[in-house]
Amino acid sequence: MNTMAGSVSPRRRLVTRRATQMVWVLFICLGLLGLGLSHHSASAQSPDVLRVRIEDTISPVKARVVNRSINRAHESRAQLLVIELDTPGGLYSSTREIVEMLLESPVPVAVFVSPRGAQAGSAGTFITAAGHIAAMTPGSNIGAATPVSSSGEEINETLADKVTNDAAALIRSVAEERGRNADALEQTVRSAASYSASEALELNIIDVLADDLDALLLAIDGRAVATVAGEQTLQVAGAEVGEIKMQWRERFVDFISNPNIAFLLLSLGSLGLVFEMLTPGAIGPGVAGVICLGLGFLALGNLPFNWAGVAFIILAVVLAALEIFVSGFGALGIGAAVSLVLGGLLLFGDFGGGKISPPSFPEVSVSRWVLVGVGGGVLVAASYLAYEVILSRVGRRRSGAASARDGSDGRSSPGHLVGQIGTVTSALQPRGIVALAGETWSGVSSDGLEIPAGRRVRVVAVDGLLITVESVSGAAAVEGQE
Repeated sequence: MNTMAGSVSPRRRLVTRRATQMVWVLFICLGLLGLGLSHHSASAQSPDVLRVRIEDTISPVKARVVNRSINRAHESRAQLLVIELDTPGGLYSSTREIVEMLLESPVPVAVFVSPRGAQAGSAGTFITAAGHIAAMTPGSNIGAATPVSSSGEEINETLADKVTNDAAALIRSVAEERGRNADALEQTVRSAASYSASEALELNIIDVLADDLDALLLAIDGRAVATVAGEQTLQVAGAEVGEIKMQWRERFVDFISNPNIAFLLLSLGSLGLVFEMLTPGAIGPGVAGVICLGLGFLALGNLPFNWAGVAFIILAVVLAALEIFVSGFGALGIGAAVSLVLGGLLLFGDFGGGKISPPSFPEVSVSRWVLVGVGGGVLVAASYLAYEVILSRVGRRRSGAASARDGSDGRSSPGHLVGQIGTVTSALQPRGIVALAGETWSGVSSDGLEIPAGRRVRVVAVDGLLITVESVSGAAAVEGQE
């Protein structure tokens, strides 16, 4: 048998080695093929016009998409980049980034508010005004860029004057740079003025009114446009149009940058770590928790969050862990639920933190239904734990009383736990969880040394809901972590 095993083992190793080599060669070929395809794509005839669609809230993700689009248009030597815009508003910081990109773009950029019914609200007004060419479809509208707080609420008069003046100065300077009606655009900031497409054209807020992209290209064909790279004459009538789409990672980050999803990721990630502490070695809850927390903080990086909200969420996790480890009869669990709800309320709110910025960010807050669901779930779990603890204690007292009447030793009652043997289910460091008499107890090691999970321990003292234990193998075995 040994001879056969010895003869088969080298053969298996040879097969494994050759299979590994074949897989390695396959991946190398795939890499070379991808390199060749990308080179062919780059060397192929590029379209004269590129278009990218920007929808919904203006955020850091959208700013990166615009930057990538301008760079691609410049590298491919496109004559024109068209930004099809439909947004209710967005972050002021991201808006300023996009405005700077458009003003510094070496490639002519046309901002086209489309399709019919689209809007260039708040942040969209600034972006449209900053384009080399500003265009709208019939039925669209532009304006209403009055500053409000990051939670969508009105701000006090002093601070409002400061941020309004800043926003008004920005949009006026952009309008003067592009030769547009600075007074009318300034009113979108100071008095929340809003204009229809035809009114915007009449007031010289935009340059072109077009039904669709083909009509827009026909209308601006032959127009001279001044860019930082010099004046360029557009020859785009009937030009081939290429499309730039959001990459999957940009879509993913944009998706998780939703206040509700960010709150859920932080909450679930924190709870995952709590479960990992409850079940040492399970690995799964801990890994999932770390991933969720990482994604949650990635989402927060794209939102105007408040650190006070994060602190309350962390406090909720700490209270939930304490409820499990020290059996707080539900009080700590209720505190965890309240803290979690407060954290959700404060996470994206502005409460005197000086984070107000124009233009408005459309109602960034966690849904009340999400708060009720998550907070209610934690509260129900805490109530259940408290019920189980109280029920087990009442049952033990009744068992002790019955034992006293019938003359039994009553070892399951608190007064007779001393000397019983249990098993550590969560390492005592020096406090942890001990399974004893079919129940779960909070325990602490008698000498302050760590007792790992799985070790048998003996109860040496009982203090209310806390038992003091020692390793049945003795102190020396504990120190050696056998």
